[in-house]
Amino acid sequence: MNLPSRHQRGSLWERGTGWPRPMAEFQELFDRMNHFLESAAFTSPLAETPAFAPPADLHETDEAYVVECELPGIRREGIDVEVGEHEVSISGELKECERPGVLRHRGRPTGRFEYRALLPVDVRSDDVTASLTDGVLTVTIPKAQAAKPRHVEIQG
Repeated sequence: MNLPSRHQRGSLWERGTGWPRPMAEFQELFDRMNHFLESAAFTSPLAETPAFAPPADLHETDEAYVVECELPGIRREGIDVEVGEHEVSISGELKECERPGVLRHRGRPTGRFEYRALLPVDVRSDDVTASLTDGVLTVTIPKAQAAKPRHVEIQG
């Protein structure tokens, strides 16, 4: 895709026609947006790098919620799973591997990762299980048993 050539700043009017150059307006908008993004960027060395979200699926069965999260190359010790009343959180860090030579293309994310999901019903956080097999973390979160209606005998 070719980008429009950059025109001189100044008048947006095309010579002799009395009509504005359509691309000049877009170029001015592009320049303003670029200036805004540059001025809004926070580049402090103390700033923490944002976490990426690993690919994950959350599905529901009659008894539990099951999260399957892809975490290839990460050891069990490097993964933190927390479950609250209505939320599951999976976090950790994927460290960059040391390689000889020059890295020409990076296709895999590195650094902090975090996956969060809200759960619509109460869960039994004491009974949560997690397993890591072939780079896929599976977290099973049992649902809290809701009170089931039952017939009550009236005593006389």
